[in-house]
Amino acid sequence: MPRVLVAVAVLAIFVYGLVDVIRTDKHLTRGISKTAWIVVMVVLPVVGAALWFIIGRPRGSSPAPQSYTHTTAPDDDPDFLRNLEIRRRNQAEADRLKKLKDELQAKERQVNGSAAGGAEGKGKPNGTHRGDKHTEESHHPETDAHGTDEVK
Repeated sequence: MPRVLVAVAVLAIFVYGLVDVIRTDKHLTRGISKTAWIVVMVVLPVVGAALWFIIGRPRGSSPAPQSYTHTTAPDDDPDFLRNLEIRRRNQAEADRLKKLKDELQAKERQVNGSAAGGAEGKGKPNGTHRGDKHTEESHHPETDAHGTDEVK
């Protein structure tokens, strides 16, 4: 059992040292070049790891962080999510403005139509009169019987 533990410890130290050499920037290695350190680690696993930790490893720093240049998925990218929210708000605002514009145009047509009908004295063009109970305005929930926008 102790032999197995020693073998596992040696293997762990070797693997950790080799990975540390590989991840360290070539300009930060001390003593010899990065390639030479890798060769020393492979040829002399335990001694190479010990020499790396004592001599070759940069002082006062952990292994150099590896810069990843891969793209970020859209659902992980905060800028994309922020822009998506802005686009959603802009689209909702555009839809709201279009709806208001359509309502305004409908009311203008209604006012222009009733003004033209009232000027001739014959009532509305469709043959209904303002006093009729079954006018178009009475079917519209936002208007009262007189065609105004007052809410009851």
